[in-house]
Amino acid sequence: MAIPADADGMTVNDFTSTVSAIATAFGNPTRRQIFLAAHDSEAGVTATAMAERFDLHANVARHHLDKLVAGGYLEVSTYRPERPGAGRPSKHYRPPIDPDGHRGELQVSLPVKHDDLLITLLGKALELLPPDQAEQMAEEVGVEYGRTLTTRMGTDGEHSFRASLHAVADALAGHGFATRAEQHGTELRIVAEHCPFGGAAVQHPVICAVDRGLVRGMLGSLYGEASTQTESSLPMGDEVCITAVDDH
Repeated sequence: MAIPADADGMTVNDFTSTVSAIATAFGNPTRRQIFLAAHDSEAGVTATAMAERFDLHANVARHHLDKLVAGGYLEVSTYRPERPGAGRPSKHYRPPIDPDGHRGELQVSLPVKHDDLLITLLGKALELLPPDQAEQMAEEVGVEYGRTLTTRMGTDGEHSFRASLHAVADALAGHGFATRAEQHGTELRIVAEHCPFGGAAVQHPVICAVDRGLVRGMLGSLYGEASTQTESSLPMGDEVCITAVDDH
């Protein structure tokens, strides 16, 4: 397993982001075994095969595989039987393939690569717009990217609101946000204990609208339209960022 080539140039923020993502994806020993099995398979693995191999319920195996997909460590392809009436298409999980059709090296890299200069430039550019327009634009960017993330996850079928929320938290955790889904009273929310954008978000709070958009975009693809609201954030002086979610 390779360390990123630019590891020596990591900031504390980058290092925290990377460790958080790795812990979320590989903290479970069974999930680590499933990942290695998928990486060693040329054709990819199915949830059924992993359930049989590691003596798991198929839903548990699928849960582990989907978490690895959410973090970007595996990708999904759908295999359709050629024979008529041979059954439903099956999902195969395998390591990401590059544009040339080659499997990437087994490595853990920084899940969210960001350039402080570009983020600062973005923040200053957004400041030139009226605040409501800047926030709307930032959230729309988040929504579009959130939809892209769910497309890469290869999700299909119907998902409950709660299951969708946990899938969103897993995906964001895999991209450096150190997120979890939780219930607070009657409210469901996404709690992020780390921001991969670092101090730029504190200096330019409008960037927080991107996070809110990510949650809304992913939920829209997994479950259906939902409203999101930022309840706390680093720019507000809070220790964690909380996005409240309402499916009504």
